[in-house]
Amino acid sequence: MPTDSIARPRGADAARSARFEAVVVPYLDAAYNLAYWLARNPTDAQDVVQEAMLRALRYFDSFHGGDARVWLLAIVRNTFYTLRSRTPHDALHDELDDETHPLVDEGPSPETLTLLAVDVGALQSALERMPPPLREIIVLRELEECSYKEIATITGQKIGTVMSRLARARERLRDELTCRPKEVRRHDVR
Repeated sequence: MPTDSIARPRGADAARSARFEAVVVPYLDAAYNLAYWLARNPTDAQDVVQEAMLRALRYFDSFHGGDARVWLLAIVRNTFYTLRSRTPHDALHDELDDETHPLVDEGPSPETLTLLAVDVGALQSALERMPPPLREIIVLRELEECSYKEIATITGQKIGTVMSRLARARERLRDELTCRPKEVRRHDVR
């Protein structure tokens, strides 16, 4: 009986699968959360996560330690943009304009506004109205609690770009959340 030197023994596959489940699968919720906020649709998010997990499993041998969550979230992000690039052009590809989105932040942060008077539905609606690049940064920083360095690794951007985009995203979120009737705003603490 000929032996196939390329085929792996069953024990090695089982060990690899067990390692993948132990290292990567715990971050499945984080992967879905990012995919959902990028795709803004539960079905599309599931498709992105499924494809990303297949890619992660396929290339798991190239993962040489480090932060598995960051590695997986980068795969989710790249998978989303790869799948999205196959669809017609939409707002996802619009460039951000520094003149339109200045970096000045005067006033309460989005977190403070959220704690003071914003319900979860309003926050979700505000996030959905944000341009995808800004929404992505907010989700990674505020919901997934990634560091600037982790976000830079996930998005393939420089830390300075991450910081400026996060400032614009926070300002945009603040603006979205403060566009409420005056009756509600008068109760806000400034």
